[in-house]
Amino acid sequence: MWLIVACASALFAGVTAVLAKCGIRHTDSDVATAVRTVVVLLFSWIMVLVVGSLPTAAAISGRSLLFLVLSGLSTGASWICYFKALSLGDVNKVVPVDKSSTVLTVLLAILLFGETAHLAVRLTATALIGIGVLAMVERTPSEGTSRRGWLLYAVLSAVFAAATSILAKIGIDGVESNLGTAIRTVVVLILAWAIVWRRHKLPLVRQIPHRELGFLALSGISTGASWLCYYYAIQTGVVSVVVPIDKLSILVSIAFSHFVFHERLSRRARFGLLLMVLGTLLLTVFA
Repeated sequence: MWLIVACASALFAGVTAVLAKCGIRHTDSDVATAVRTVVVLLFSWIMVLVVGSLPTAAAISGRSLLFLVLSGLSTGASWICYFKALSLGDVNKVVPVDKSSTVLTVLLAILLFGETAHLAVRLTATALIGIGVLAMVERTPSEGTSRRGWLLYAVLSAVFAAATSILAKIGIDGVESNLGTAIRTVVVLILAWAIVWRRHKLPLVRQIPHRELGFLALSGISTGASWLCYYYAIQTGVVSVVVPIDKLSILVSIAFSHFVFHERLSRRARFGLLLMVLGTLLLTVFA
């Protein structure tokens, strides 16, 4: 069951990237992150009410709560970097770098959670994913100096995303997954709006074009759906398998970016994508 849910997470995550890109063409990335977090928060708490897990909140241990908060902070940092990178670079370049968090997450899961079954296969698959990411990250002659910063933000996004998965796995132990997602989202919301306030960008909220606001709202709903699936899969499945499956959202993102933004993959990038998919399938088969 958790494998199916992980695949659903990948689908929603892939759609999220494209919707978010549509929502930040003229909107500041920090403001966009804060606005869509409001939507995610509403969506996640509605799910808590639907499944009836709110009464279990009082039973959450201090340790679980601490790690959920840390996971939320890491998620917020990852989002801020991710949407800044999307505002500077192409979807089909930013997304692969962000998905490189898979490599770090798998290695940490092996070390921290003892997920060593079929270790040689897992390490081989992880290496394929890493090489694939490197192959997909290429600079085109059209990139100007002022837009090269997307790579740094994308790398930071990947690092924080890897930390998020590990912290969430620890924090969600014994916590209903929908409730854990909702608690983390509160932390992300506070962090996102604190950054908007600290950078004096609150006036920009009123300047968001209505069309982009709609895309940001849809992006938030898609993110919420992805999170609910993802953290259920992490709670009930194997982290070093769930995370790579979730990262297959890159296939959805690249497909949509091709049709929506007319972004093209070079031969080298297509080879890199193939390696990433092969590595992920290896991890899934030997779950």
